[in-house]
Amino acid sequence: MSFLRKNVIAVHDDFENRRRLNESERSVRLMTAYDKIPELISIDAQLSKTGSEIMAVAMQGKDGLNERLNQVKEKNLALQEKRCALLVANGFPSNYTDIVYRCELCCDYGFVDGKMCKCYRSALIEKQIESSGIGNLIKTQSFDTFNLDFYENKDEMKELVNYLKNHYIPSFEGGVPNLLFAGGTGLGKTHLTTSVARALIEKGYNVVYETAQNIFSDFDKDRFRDRFDENAEILGDKYLEADLLIIDDLGVEMVSGFTKACLYNIINTRTNKNLPIIASTNLTGAEIERLYDQRIKSRLFGDFSIKRFVGQDARTTAKKGRK
Repeated sequence: MSFLRKNVIAVHDDFENRRRLNESERSVRLMTAYDKIPELISIDAQLSKTGSEIMAVAMQGKDGLNERLNQVKEKNLALQEKRCALLVANGFPSNYTDIVYRCELCCDYGFVDGKMCKCYRSALIEKQIESSGIGNLIKTQSFDTFNLDFYENKDEMKELVNYLKNHYIPSFEGGVPNLLFAGGTGLGKTHLTTSVARALIEKGYNVVYETAQNIFSDFDKDRFRDRFDENAEILGDKYLEADLLIIDDLGVEMVSGFTKACLYNIINTRTNKNLPIIASTNLTGAEIERLYDQRIKSRLFGDFSIKRFVGQDARTTAKKGRK
């Protein structure tokens, strides 16, 4: 379990840029203060010598060391007080030339005492969400906002939500089954898959969410990429390597020999690697029988735990309620 390397690199670079910007903004403020209060230049020059003064008194021996150090300290504090007073007297805040950090806890380094700061982790989670393909959905969809009122099989759905929250997600590291969410449109299949994705991303897992149509389109593009271009991205790799792959709208794609081969490869490869899939479909069991060949049907019906969504289209019902 870990954040994607490309996301870690991106966040690391973001924090480095943040620190450079902090320094740049501080330099601008400092020059503004120097222009108005030239005496600050002399004070800052004296303050910059504090470290060498401490070193000098330390080298004079232990006798009277504390007294000498206190003298350096008192001189330093007096200069700082004078500096603050000059800033305030000239209409500036006393901390005008200080570096302003977005996070005072880690000073925008991302780590405190060797441990990841909460601001850095939040940034990583946001990057994971962006790369997962569900950035916008996550803003509004969670287990807490999932409404059970639209379902005929309300008890089953309540049991499914509890299973996902209290077993599937906590047990993910040890291995969880493939799931197939089956039912009509507007029954919350996407809502639940998004909720699972968010919870796992927050734990540091790499989740990829995409429609079946876009997944097969990416594999199709891979067929025609430049094989001699070492920097050419292999689009299909993320679907085979993610900790969790969520396939939305399975069966909406234009089914062909190529898409069937891709789907079988995805399921087979991920099963062999013990990497789970959650797929959602509007198809009935009979439609799956007609649409896919025996190899895929065997996988879908044998390797997936099927969860049926039965009820009213929540989107349609909501629209009627607003009329």
